[in-house]
Amino acid sequence: MNIQRTVAGLLGAAVMAAAIVPALPAAAQDSHRQKTKNTWRNAAIGAGALGVYGLLSHNTTLTAVGAAGSLYSLDRYEHDRKSQRREDRERARLWNRSSFRHNGHRYVRKTVHRHGHTYYQYVRV
Repeated sequence: MNIQRTVAGLLGAAVMAAAIVPALPAAAQDSHRQKTKNTWRNAAIGAGALGVYGLLSHNTTLTAVGAAGSLYSLDRYEHDRKSQRREDRERARLWNRSSFRHNGHRYVRKTVHRHGHTYYQYVRV
């Protein structure tokens, strides 16, 4: 019975850790988003294993907790996966614009070449 508590405790800790999303800089958000997505996937696998263990040991509580945790984690994983694709499309759409207006100022995309690399930036005109 101690292994059941340990597995359930670890699963609960993983779900709680994945639910806490600290504020990060934009560059680190993509990496964090990928890690969060992977954490939800791993939590779904762990919860599914807990549900199978509950089935094999004829423990209805573990089976129910495992199944519910697995379904919830899979739902969150799908949400994060779709969100990641939507943000990539939105980023590409914004960077393909040649100019835009913000707070009464016009910004134009400028191409900069440095050390064999091409960079794009928007400058106020």
